[in-house]
Amino acid sequence: MNNDLGLNSVDTLGSLLAQIADLTKQADAIKDQIKDGGKSVEGVLFNATYIEANRSSTDWLALVATKLGVEADWKKVAVKIGYEEKDVPKAIADNTKTTAVFSVKVTAR
Repeated sequence: MNNDLGLNSVDTLGSLLAQIADLTKQADAIKDQIKDGGKSVEGVLFNATYIEANRSSTDWLALVATKLGVEADWKKVAVKIGYEEKDVPKAIADNTKTTAVFSVKVTAR
């Protein structure tokens, strides 16, 4: 970084993130070429293997709501299984895990 401009660590971070974004675009383009070209590609220094996998997730709310014959809404499901409506917010809160997530967003000036 050029200190003649009075740049600080936030400016350095912004510059690094911009470089990472450019490099990510380049890497993604190369990955697409590998994906279209075959399962394995050998380079002089590195080898790349394309692996395809399926990922599944289950919508448990919809599953339970369908079985109970109610709309896919946690409050409606909780009432249907025996919670009193006034107790639903506490029951949900008592069974909810919260994890702090921190991020720094940098934008160009």
